Amino acid sequence: MKKVLMIATGGTIASRRTETGLAPQLLSEDILEYVPQAAAICCVEAIQLFNMDSTNMEPKHWVKIAETVEEQYDNYDGFVILHGTDTMAYTASALSYLIQDSRKPIVLTGAQKPIDQDITDAKSNLLDSFLYATDTRSHGVNVVFGGQAIAGTRASKVRTKSYNAFSSIDFPNKAVIRDGKVFHYITGEEAEKEPVFYHRVDSKVCVLKLIPGLDSGIFPYLKQTYDAIIIESFGVGGLPKYEKEDFSDILKDWMDCGKIVVMTTQVPHEGSDMATYRVGFKIKEAYELIESYDMTLEAVVTKLMWILAQTKEPDEVRRLFYRPVNYDIMLR
Repeated sequence: MKKVLMIATGGTIASRRTETGLAPQLLSEDILEYVPQAAAICCVEAIQLFNMDSTNMEPKHWVKIAETVEEQYDNYDGFVILHGTDTMAYTASALSYLIQDSRKPIVLTGAQKPIDQDITDAKSNLLDSFLYATDTRSHGVNVVFGGQAIAGTRASKVRTKSYNAFSSIDFPNKAVIRDGKVFHYITGEEAEKEPVFYHRVDSKVCVLKLIPGLDSGIFPYLKQTYDAIIIESFGVGGLPKYEKEDFSDILKDWMDCGKIVVMTTQVPHEGSDMATYRVGFKIKEAYELIESYDMTLEAVVTKLMWILAQTKEPDEVRRLFYRPVNYDIMLR
């Protein structure tokens, strides 16, 4: 029987009601008592890494999770990480960059309802995760939720309350789990490689969501603190030119200072394509900025943090950004 390490970090799955709302209360051994069926799937050992609402998760916690997997990598056949749903997609993306080419499955899961409630998705999500983590064809970092196995860089939370909270954005599910069986759609080369672990991220990354009439005076302020900015533009991508200010002048100032600029879109599906309209074409033609294409925002953020921890040289940042990791980008 395969061995799985369950790494508990808190989240809704571990929560109980308090006078001020749901809060993580249950520990890893408490959670396992609610799924005795797991004993028929695998031998589960558990550690309690944190017990927190995922709203409070920071990049340092991603690094700690990755370090724990690295320390225990040779002792287990797979890993299941219990995590709150609100920032699960960020952690899944971050782990995709911190742990690359893993031949063993690393699964993130959680729930929309606590596991101690009568009606909950927690038990099925956890059992599905154990099934996926012990399947011989599973590998790499994935989110298992609502019967789907989603590549870690493609998962995004798209519903706040429903059990089908996560979707795979512009990429097929890697597998589905039905009636105690795993049906794989995508298997890759990672199973043939040796894992590569990274130990640092640089959190000096900012996301700026454009709104009509935004005052460009925010850019000099952001430049004092951040090494990279991700601009969430409208539609397929572009920068406004208002009557009294041209955002391209601000962009040039950022890039002249050696700062990294990534253009993405506010639209959830189908990605950016800056060459479509003049407001994007002229910017892309004039500046060597980075375009995110079909990457999720979570992947763009965490990939930049991973890259900046290794280099801040613009050409090298660009090269690493466009190197696909765990299906994160389909180059056009």
